[in-house]
Amino acid sequence: MTEAPPIGTSQGLFHLTETMPAYAGSYLHRWDSPVHTHSFVEIAFAVAGTAVHHSLAGRREMRPGEVLLLRPGVWHGYEDCQRFEVYNCCFSSELLRRELAWTREDPLLGFLLWAGPYSSPGRGVLTISLSPSTVAECVVHLDALAALRHRPPALHRPDIIGRLSLLFGQLGQAVVQDRGVLSGEPGRAHPAVVRAMGMLEADLARDWALTDLATELHLAPGYLVRLFNAATGLPPMAYLAQLRAEHAAVLLLHTDEPVTSIGRTVGWADQSMFARRFKAHYGLSATTYRKRFAIAGGC
Repeated sequence: MTEAPPIGTSQGLFHLTETMPAYAGSYLHRWDSPVHTHSFVEIAFAVAGTAVHHSLAGRREMRPGEVLLLRPGVWHGYEDCQRFEVYNCCFSSELLRRELAWTREDPLLGFLLWAGPYSSPGRGVLTISLSPSTVAECVVHLDALAALRHRPPALHRPDIIGRLSLLFGQLGQAVVQDRGVLSGEPGRAHPAVVRAMGMLEADLARDWALTDLATELHLAPGYLVRLFNAATGLPPMAYLAQLRAEHAAVLLLHTDEPVTSIGRTVGWADQSMFARRFKAHYGLSATTYRKRFAIAGGC
């Protein structure tokens, strides 16, 4: 195992620290890794050995060249580890929403980071298969990110973002080749979709309705749904539910707020609605999720 990552804990949940918005490092799993969760985006590159990855999306055998991208709050673990080595790249959701927000407009990276993990049957996990040559290129960027850990973050934030962007480019191209998610000449997401995503993220607690969102964007509701589906694979209100569930998961694990209060905070004042939507997203009730993962180990 490499030296300990710049990760802290809150109630047992691992999260990136304020000083380092991204981290890359390798880890050798000699034994099974229990199911756990985290509040950052994780990309796990299998580089040696084998294991079975377990998540809400099911179980998948991991061999060298396999890559997992996990959205915040997703629970997962590794079973049947046979000297399984992964090179992890982790970055904060704040970095994704701020400096990396432009990725939503890119046809490759929009699917990779935003829409792909929740495309059926992903359940927050996107799997990618890389060729040996692409793995080698990704490792170059991972090594560079790992080296940046020892540099002052305030002076090297642009380098971190640049290396992440190069890494995303490799993965985005691999997704296209692996899945054919794009056909013809790639196009940018419609500006109205990008604006709508930003509006929803900025005000999760608002009692949003499709008609209200469409009115603010000066679009017909049906047209907005078509644009949103084309860009993200989800209609606007389903995308909002995804954002709310992810934020609720972070609050459940990092705070002592009552479950009912968290539901209101993310925009689900109706507790039965909160219960249904959260369980549909993570396969567990909010209370069970908190009890299981707030005391579990992180990755």
